[in-house]
Amino acid sequence: MSYEYSEDNLIENATQDVLEELGWQVITAWTKETYGVDGLLGRENKSEVILTRYLLDALQKLNPGLPTLAYQQAIELIAQKSADKTLVHINKEKYQLFKDGVPVSFTNTDNQLEKKRLKVFDFDNADQNSFLAVRQLEVVGELYNRRPDVIGFVNGIPLLVIELKAHHQNIQNAFTENITDYKDTIPYLFYYNAFIILSNGTDAKVGTLTSKYKYYLDWKRINEEDEGIVKMETMFKGTCAKQNMIDIFENFLLFDDSGGDIVKIMAKNHQFIGVNKVINQAKHIDELQGKLGVFWHTQGSGKSYSMVFVSQKIHRKFGGAYTFLIVVDRSELERQLYDTYTGVGAVTSKNVVASSRDNLRELLKENHRYGFSLIHKFSIDPKVESEYPLITDRKNIIVISDEAHRTQSGTFARNMRFHGIPNASYLGFTGTPIIKDEEELTKNIFGEYVSVYDFKRAIVDGATLPLRYLNRGEKLNLVNPELDEQMIAALENEDIEDDQKRKLTYLFQKNYPILTAEKRLNDIAKDLVWHFNERGYQGKAMLVALDKPTAVRMYDLIQKYWKEYIAELKFKINKAIEIEEEQELKRKLQKIEQTEVCVIVSNEQNEVEKFGKMGLDIATHRKKMVERDLEKDFKDENNPFRLAIVCAMWITGFDAPCISTVYLDKPIKGHTLMQTIARANRVYDDEKENGLIVDYGNVYKQLEPSQGL
Repeated sequence: MSYEYSEDNLIENATQDVLEELGWQVITAWTKETYGVDGLLGRENKSEVILTRYLLDALQKLNPGLPTLAYQQAIELIAQKSADKTLVHINKEKYQLFKDGVPVSFTNTDNQLEKKRLKVFDFDNADQNSFLAVRQLEVVGELYNRRPDVIGFVNGIPLLVIELKAHHQNIQNAFTENITDYKDTIPYLFYYNAFIILSNGTDAKVGTLTSKYKYYLDWKRINEEDEGIVKMETMFKGTCAKQNMIDIFENFLLFDDSGGDIVKIMAKNHQFIGVNKVINQAKHIDELQGKLGVFWHTQGSGKSYSMVFVSQKIHRKFGGAYTFLIVVDRSELERQLYDTYTGVGAVTSKNVVASSRDNLRELLKENHRYGFSLIHKFSIDPKVESEYPLITDRKNIIVISDEAHRTQSGTFARNMRFHGIPNASYLGFTGTPIIKDEEELTKNIFGEYVSVYDFKRAIVDGATLPLRYLNRGEKLNLVNPELDEQMIAALENEDIEDDQKRKLTYLFQKNYPILTAEKRLNDIAKDLVWHFNERGYQGKAMLVALDKPTAVRMYDLIQKYWKEYIAELKFKINKAIEIEEEQELKRKLQKIEQTEVCVIVSNEQNEVEKFGKMGLDIATHRKKMVERDLEKDFKDENNPFRLAIVCAMWITGFDAPCISTVYLDKPIKGHTLMQTIARANRVYDDEKENGLIVDYGNVYKQLEPSQGL
């Protein structure tokens, strides 16, 4: 069957129809392209991936009245190739060139040397750019010729590659058979690429130059309230409509090197919609009385990047020398967000993390673009002050609070909002819904919801995974006392003050011995060891223990039963009848013997003496925590550190997609509970179908009130 009548061509025709409806000009190059200045596309030869004719028109239109030499310099710099850099590194450099303007120098009419940055795109008026889609354009690489299905050129720059398959084919084939090959054979095409679309006429996914197929995204909605259906038409309308295409290119692409290698990030559908709802809200910032709203996107849906998208777009579009103050309630979350902002290049200074109240005041005087602070900087010392003092009266500050408004029942947040920084605008980020007790406080500080992407919708969309619940406490007949709200609240923070500790001791004097009884902890440790090693999906896991001493006790008990499990496994190997069974058990044994278990808890004064009196060794664990980057090790799927024992650290603000199981034996509730169990709901690989929550302490009783699961 000829190409003209093939099913592949029918899919391309459907793609052409949608693109033309969106205002693109569509040309078929295969067998029709002529070359030279007056040729079909103006290419001199098949190796050219920039359409110079269209690029020159755009440069002259957007930067009028310059000498021909200036335009030629810009074109040469844009087209410049590089042999000693990775493809994503080049892509990042070209992207910055387009965002910042192309630097040129020329002699002006006054015979003086003039330097200027030339615009390549009109980011403010999408319709002022040319949008041309070329079907079946042959591109010659150094060794091979390739013919992508559709290449989308904006002002002559190939920002879009679309690869199509027939209806009956899996679109993953478009990635594995074609896109992967193109990056090797015609890499120059991807110097400039914004994003890549794969489709078979029904399904459609979008990704970036560095995306593995599992990270390609659906685009189901144009508006937040839409039901959400995977359709090729919705994909193209959402990403290729002129305004959206330019908006995504300018404001919703990031290059993150915080993990080592550069990774190119594109906003997910819900992030694009949600962030733009904040931007639309911020257009009326002077009328909102400091209330930008609450941004509720469920845990695991990319809140950190959403914060970056919001702040970067406001900087680009609104000017006004805004300072964004990112306020959180835990030091590890503060560090994580700082690393995210620095990793994507938004923050370049090391001195923007407030170390004290006075330091925060100085930072806000200096008009930095970004600052970071713990909400605890807004506490007062009742011995010396009755009201929190003014930090700054600046209006051009936007405070982004990530769950921090919930700390101390909102006392610190009130101090910040109404006394410390009273003229700022406030945007609340949360991964869990605002519960009834928090409604009044939240509305007073932030206003109403500005964007909602809840738990169930995230699962349906595949942005996060479903969580499976397993109650092992009942199975083991564990004694679990009823814990009142005060105890749960006190236990949420491992770094509580002395007066709170005394209060907790009083409240907990009957129940603490029950929860830490030797038999109970032994039963849990043995069950955990067997369950951890017998699970179906062998992802990494976290055990959330009652407190720091219990975390260390559990480590000792797990080590004890780990040896018993290994002995039992060796016995099975010796008794194996079939060679296949023996080899499989040996491979399992090797992994189990290599597996490392680590305790992750915050330090405190005199801890060696304190733990020693309880017959516990904290020094060995502290040495490991100080000398190694355990966070990096745990996030590395190939590192043998596979089980972390925690009590407060890492249960919020810690993102490790390779975690598949969370073992719970700590009374927690509300947003802390939801953040904790969400450690297991991250999308990871094709085999991880869900997260698993193993409950030893009847925590399930708190699940429904916290999220309605």
